[in-house]
Amino acid sequence: MTAATHSPLFPRVPDTADAVLEGLDPEQREVATTLRGPVCVLAGAGTGKTRAITHRIAYGVRAGILQPSSVLAVTFTNRAAGEMRGRLRQLGAQGVQARTFHSAALRQLQYFWPKAVGGAMPRLVDRKSQLVADAAAACRLRLDRGELRDAMGEIEWAKVTQTVPADYALAAAKAGRDIPRDPAEIAQLYAAFEDLKRARGVIDFEDVLLLTVGVLQDRHDIADQVRAQYHHFVVDEYQDVSPLQQRLLELWLGQRDDLCVVGDASQTIYSFTGATPDHLLDFRTRHPGATVVKLVRDYRSTPQVVHLANGLLAQARGRAADHRLELISQRPTGPDPVHTEYTDEPAEAEGAARRIRALLDSGVPAGEIAILFRANAQSETYEQALADAGIPYQLRGAERFFDRPEVRKASIALRAAARFGGNDTALDEAVDLPSQVRAVLSVEGWTIQPPAGSGAVRERWESLAALVHLAQDFAAARPGATLADLVAELDERENAQHAPTVQGVTLASLHSAKGLEWDAVFLVGVAEGMMPITYARTDEQIEEERRLLYVGVTRARERLHVSWALARSPGHRPNRRASRFLDGLRPGSAPGTARTAAGGGAGGVERGAPGAVPGERRPTRRTPARCRVCGRTLTEAAEMKLMRCEDCPSDMDEGLYERLRVWRAGVARRSGQPAFCVLTDKTLVAIAETGPEDEPELARIPGVGMRKCRRYGADVLAICAGRDPEPADGEGDPNSSKK
Repeated sequence: MTAATHSPLFPRVPDTADAVLEGLDPEQREVATTLRGPVCVLAGAGTGKTRAITHRIAYGVRAGILQPSSVLAVTFTNRAAGEMRGRLRQLGAQGVQARTFHSAALRQLQYFWPKAVGGAMPRLVDRKSQLVADAAAACRLRLDRGELRDAMGEIEWAKVTQTVPADYALAAAKAGRDIPRDPAEIAQLYAAFEDLKRARGVIDFEDVLLLTVGVLQDRHDIADQVRAQYHHFVVDEYQDVSPLQQRLLELWLGQRDDLCVVGDASQTIYSFTGATPDHLLDFRTRHPGATVVKLVRDYRSTPQVVHLANGLLAQARGRAADHRLELISQRPTGPDPVHTEYTDEPAEAEGAARRIRALLDSGVPAGEIAILFRANAQSETYEQALADAGIPYQLRGAERFFDRPEVRKASIALRAAARFGGNDTALDEAVDLPSQVRAVLSVEGWTIQPPAGSGAVRERWESLAALVHLAQDFAAARPGATLADLVAELDERENAQHAPTVQGVTLASLHSAKGLEWDAVFLVGVAEGMMPITYARTDEQIEEERRLLYVGVTRARERLHVSWALARSPGHRPNRRASRFLDGLRPGSAPGTARTAAGGGAGGVERGAPGAVPGERRPTRRTPARCRVCGRTLTEAAEMKLMRCEDCPSDMDEGLYERLRVWRAGVARRSGQPAFCVLTDKTLVAIAETGPEDEPELARIPGVGMRKCRRYGADVLAICAGRDPEPADGEGDPNSSKK
């Protein structure tokens, strides 16, 4: 337990206002005692921001400067709001309202509805999935469960960014949204959803904010009444504020400026929901006289963990990086972070389980250990490894792999195929166990190519793809295995994972780990293609992935293990590499390019002056391409296509290269174009050297990209796997007959 982030279960209530300030460091004390005017607290991970702002409120109340009923503290989760209320009670500051944005707005909307609108307020629906499904049916759109969840996410994003249905397609394109369906269809669904709510007399959670904003904008008498109630505002996690929440905050404030905001641009990881750090970074522009306090004393993590966290951000680009904070650990020295490379993903999971068993044997509680991963689909391998080692675990922010609806449905389909497959025409052409599984799961939504986007549809596909890969591995380990054997294996795996969850090792995605901390953290799957994730393509998306890894690193108090695998499965080509974010930070890697933050750096206090404005934005730059052999920065286009220096040794598969050249010649002949327009020689060499196993790996090769991957990907991957391409009509056909 650390001083900044933990307190005794039943602490003694401070006797006086001055006693509230005891134990605060100089910057935290500055936050607590600057009670008038705008204050911006830039608080790094583990620096005790919640401690600072709760002591600020408590000191103001206990000193008689603030009336408890005049203070409104808002944050983003019910858990955080409850924690804040609990700390305020421990400090003797009862009566302060600490709520989420939605909770505070709902309370005001319920109170003022009869006066502002009249009659009964529409019913608030807790879950909008059925409404969206009904709206889709009205539009004659067929959405599966994953697409339904993605559509809800797009509607929510549009509403918090105050985008109406007619403007959705343009706004989504401008924001670079990854949308698995036609934007026009989403816009149509959005409009139908709004019409359906009005017809049924219901509202959703986004409407609560929109309607409260509407009331306060249109009814000045009501806005004045709210402002007469609340004089002092505190906003936590300000980097996660959406445009709609910012507008509501401005209406609460009116012309006053008694506002304290707390945030860290380097922990902005929810931009896909509409969150933006711009409000935090522009605070001094809107409030030139603001006091800015920087909290950089890290009470959570050891100097070794902090050094790695600082190193990650030192190579960051973009506006948030210009305002990064250089953390300074206040903890005693600890072990260095451990970086481990494994041959394949199962070996990585088993290695993590072995290390965790050693920690448990040394006395570290299971509840103080976490395995953090980028995508929920990664959990199953680690669930199995922990179950095999007899280690209890609990999942946070994700369902157990075998509890996921798509996995349950797929298991039922596989079981039915195992029993009645002889009557299933879909299995007629399946020649072995993997092809049987692919045939069955294709009916459930599995495809050779992953869907676009990063939402529920992609997660559903990843779950089904995990079953396909499992079937391939099972067949390789047990030649002659039948579909019934695989079903029995799935049953055994599911039963083995019914471990107690109390005091279990936490398995969590990096997003769901935000705000939590453990003594020992295992960051797994930190390889290119997963960190950053494949569909992160723009500079902004890449930088958000870096911030996500930073959040993961800063969850660790003492022990940090970072690992990656060179291949997905045993025996596969080792064509992966550690994440580019670790360049220069892990032993033996080429150094990255560190930068000095323009507006971040050391902690302290900056007094504002009228007319003061922050520095100009710096242009973002792309991460330089590096040789995958020696790590040198590549500058020549030909070298970038090869992904290595011309004079670095090549591990090209000559036979594969020749097969690719023969295939390319046939495609060029049939399409009537030069061979280099299909794929250049350099690109063929790069493919023959890397041997991609799936479409994301192929698309990452310079000279391929998503367009050519969609056009030629199936053929190229078949050739790389040692198979003949399937005959197909149209441009890009492979050879006209099978061998």
